[in-house]
Amino acid sequence: MSARVSARTRLLALLLALAPLGAMAQSQGAAPALLPEWDGLTEQQRELLLAPVRQRWNASPPEKRQHMLEHARRWQSMTPEQREHARHGMRRWHDMPPEKRRQARALFDHIRGLPEAERKAMLERWKTMTAAERKAWVDAHPPRDPAD
Repeated sequence: MSARVSARTRLLALLLALAPLGAMAQSQGAAPALLPEWDGLTEQQRELLLAPVRQRWNASPPEKRQHMLEHARRWQSMTPEQREHARHGMRRWHDMPPEKRRQARALFDHIRGLPEAERKAMLERWKTMTAAERKAWVDAHPPRDPAD
């Protein structure tokens, strides 16, 4: 009888140990509450989403507002793949240390007006530079003010 109780006890202990895993699997498999398309949102939900944009718009000078509007138009014209590529670039920029941003700005400012062949050559040259060479190049070709 004791062997049987021992087996039952072990089985019970195993089931109790595995129970949280089953609950976790169920909670992960459950779909979150789906929100409707824009037209299905309430006025309060729309206002909540638009309020930060309204605040940025109202706090911006006219030239910045123009830039915001152009940015929105460009975004609307992008394919889903282009949007994902842009999001990836924004995440990279956000995670980049300040000195790397300064270098990227300086390089971009320099190559943006170059013909394709010169741009490619400069990018290849950049890849071969040491950190000290890049710093010296950026010091010689400072980026424009990011607020411009």
